Amino acid sequence: MYAVDDEELEQTIGRLLLDRHLTIAVAESCTGGLIADRITDIPGSSAYFERSYVTYSNASKLTELGIPADVLRDHGA
Repeated sequence: MYAVDDEELEQTIGRLLLDRHLTIAVAESCTGGLIADRITDIPGSSAYFERSYVTYSNASKLTELGIPADVLRDHGA
């Protein structure tokens, strides 16, 4: 269980981050930004949402996220 009543997962995450004075950033690939979209649909999420990267290609994973080429080669995206 992650929430009570009608609270959505992204609301629970936001509440927990605020309660703990934490922030979050995400790097997405196959989700194409869906996680960031759900988080930022919550009013006031700018208080805990730092940034998001959608890095779909391996080249962007290398340049934007700094994932080593050998990791991508050996394990895939």
